[in-house]
Amino acid sequence: MNRKAERGSWLQTLRIVAWSLIGIRNGRRHSEDQRKVGVVALMFTALGAVLLFVLVLLALVHWIA
Repeated sequence: MNRKAERGSWLQTLRIVAWSLIGIRNGRRHSEDQRKVGVVALMFTALGAVLLFVLVLLALVHWIA
């Protein structure tokens, strides 16, 4: 397997999750990305992104308080 293809796929998954969390997603691009990205990779990337977001918010609140 080509490592560069795997890395591109993971970066594409990360980009999809980031745009979805922001709430800016084009319907046509969303359909294209669904065909290209695996569901399991998308699920774990989204869970990791949400966990990171919550941890950053908690650290920010702790730093301010």
